[in-house]
Amino acid sequence: MNARFFLWLVVLLLISTAWTGPATAQGSKADYERAGTLNERFRGKVTHTKMQSVWVHEYDAFPEMSVAAIWHRTSPGGDGRWLTTDVRTGATEPAFDHDKLADRLAKETDKRVDASRLPLKNFSANTRVMRFEAFGERWEYQPKTGALSKVKAVFGHGGNRRGLRARAKSYDGKWLIEVKQHNIVLRALGDDGKPADGEPIVLTTDGTPTDSYTPRGYWSPDSSKFVVMKRKAGDTRHVTIVDTAPDDQLQPKTDSYFYLKPGDQVPVDRPILVDLETRKKTGLSTDLAENSYRIGDVRWKSDGSAFTYEYNQRGHQVYRVIEVDAETGQSRAVISEEPETFFTYSSKKFLHYLDDTGELIWMSERDGWNHLYLYDWETGKVKRQITQGEWVVREVDRVDRRRRQVWFWAGGIHEGQDPYHEHYCRVDIDTGQVVPVTKSDGTHTDVSVSPNGKYLVTTWSRIDHAPVHELRSAETGELVKELARADASPLTEAGWVAPERFAAKGRDGKTDIYGIIVKPTNFDPNKRYPVIENIYAGPHDAHVPKRFYEMMRTMRLAELGFIVVRIDGMGTNWRSKAFHDVAWKNLGDAGFPDRIAWMKAAAETRPWMDLERVGIYGGSAGGQNAMRAVLDHHDFYKAAAADCGCHDNRMDKIWWNEQWMGYPVDESYKKSSNLVDAHKLGGRLLLTVGELDRNVDPASTMQVVDALIKANKDFEFMVFTGKGHGAGESRYGVRLRNDFFVRHLHGKTPRQD
Repeated sequence: MNARFFLWLVVLLLISTAWTGPATAQGSKADYERAGTLNERFRGKVTHTKMQSVWVHEYDAFPEMSVAAIWHRTSPGGDGRWLTTDVRTGATEPAFDHDKLADRLAKETDKRVDASRLPLKNFSANTRVMRFEAFGERWEYQPKTGALSKVKAVFGHGGNRRGLRARAKSYDGKWLIEVKQHNIVLRALGDDGKPADGEPIVLTTDGTPTDSYTPRGYWSPDSSKFVVMKRKAGDTRHVTIVDTAPDDQLQPKTDSYFYLKPGDQVPVDRPILVDLETRKKTGLSTDLAENSYRIGDVRWKSDGSAFTYEYNQRGHQVYRVIEVDAETGQSRAVISEEPETFFTYSSKKFLHYLDDTGELIWMSERDGWNHLYLYDWETGKVKRQITQGEWVVREVDRVDRRRRQVWFWAGGIHEGQDPYHEHYCRVDIDTGQVVPVTKSDGTHTDVSVSPNGKYLVTTWSRIDHAPVHELRSAETGELVKELARADASPLTEAGWVAPERFAAKGRDGKTDIYGIIVKPTNFDPNKRYPVIENIYAGPHDAHVPKRFYEMMRTMRLAELGFIVVRIDGMGTNWRSKAFHDVAWKNLGDAGFPDRIAWMKAAAETRPWMDLERVGIYGGSAGGQNAMRAVLDHHDFYKAAAADCGCHDNRMDKIWWNEQWMGYPVDESYKKSSNLVDAHKLGGRLLLTVGELDRNVDPASTMQVVDALIKANKDFEFMVFTGKGHGAGESRYGVRLRNDFFVRHLHGKTPRQD
């Protein structure tokens, strides 16, 4: 070998080591010690993250209050005195003389009062007087004169009733519904509201222990009729758990809890209409409500001519609002939602009655995105789609009937922003004109709207941007004034590294997938780091954090020399219906094709991400996902830590699993089962479970352990004694998981220099 060739070989080796060699001191004792100090280093370093606000009125009337100003203060950090901002001019000044009020309160109560931290609760004000609670008393204070006095009444504006609720007592106070020996009896009430003398009126005699009437009644507004449910009992499955090391005795204890699983028979309610005058009992037709998972939410029309109830079909592919004529007992479907996959009743069901106009507002994904629709109550036809577009209504905040407006939270409404950012919006029911009231590039929280609906205060932040507090016009969305901004400089000075936001195309090459990248505080772009995904792919929500956090658990793991990522793949919530439907009868998918594509795209421009050493961890549904990674994708994921996983959806709670996997229980359940596919294990696996888990049956993990043993697979396993769901996030559980990844991704003994 000539000298020149040898020299070039040495240079190439040095370059290769610089870019592809493992980072030094990863998983070392120093890394563990530094990770253990992150909480202390980062907690409480950001000031002014929260805002407290009070609307100040020009006069004391409701609901048409004219707003003069907003009083506000931020916490934690800084002087906690109240400032006032004129909503018309944006001018800000001290709200009142804090020292004077503190002095007056101290004299009246004989207590020490800090003027910079006045203990004011249930605070309201107009331009003349302040009203608040302090030291267990209610007070009235006039800032101009300094007059302070105790008051007896609570100064407030009341609230809104949400329809008619189930109750045993009639609205006229004359009757009480009771259940005796599984049947309905009616007791007359005296003027004092207590049962009068005499025998109760027996209304039914067909109730049995397994087919009993329930004591909750839904009374018509005039108290002439009521609806009760007759409930046919379902299965009585119980899960038994063993506390092997109880604190108060030597011998183990057993316990059990009621726990229905997919395929079990649920209790079935049937509505019964009772006429108080004739004592007639009418069993209503269930032709429109067969094979029910749940029947409820009974609501009478204001004139008592009919009532509605909501019906959720077993398997969650049909959801109806059914109206019953109170005279004839005839039923009709006012609304019938029948998607090809699931109806997400747990997070995307909204119904609002506009009684005065004979209309209903309903939420649906029928056009492919979650939106609001206006129904004609009488005909059951859609009058108009209230909101529309390639974005989603995430939650309705309130309906303003007088102005015929809906205030709601939306995702994806601002083009170019992260579609998971939540924005506060208003829509006109009759025109469909949508006004996104918040516009800043972040996710918004803590909205406070002025009583006259003209202004609002909101806070926005991002995972990489500390909170900002704004005063905006609620009519146009225009910024009136930035009231305050959190100060994160002490956090960055302490070594905090902001998580990085990243988006890349998913499995179809078209859909953007969003996630974050968390680095250690001693990050060196010239080193190579193993990548660990923190996964939770539950279809009920989206799971990548969007708000600002000083500290996240993933940061402590990253500090051991890892890049930690979180991703929302297809099958999770709050995107299009098609995006969500990937989970239908397919929880084993868990969005892995999107997650893997996302990490590969990220690594193309981040050579410090070593995709030859990828790990994954999660708990509960995330535990199922983590193990699935090393069953179906062990060519990419080399190590997985799965805590308290619902490894077989037939073993987990009925309401969650049937919502996504459907009913009856079919082959799709087996196809997503880690138990069935345990023999496919590749790579390293750590299984953990709490023996007292009441959320996910711990037997689900034990059965996977049994299947792995039978398949002669190597794995690690830990049962946490005396611990419940999420035991893997306990102090010992986290240490166990961290050590697992250091051994198998760094290839070294944990805590060694």
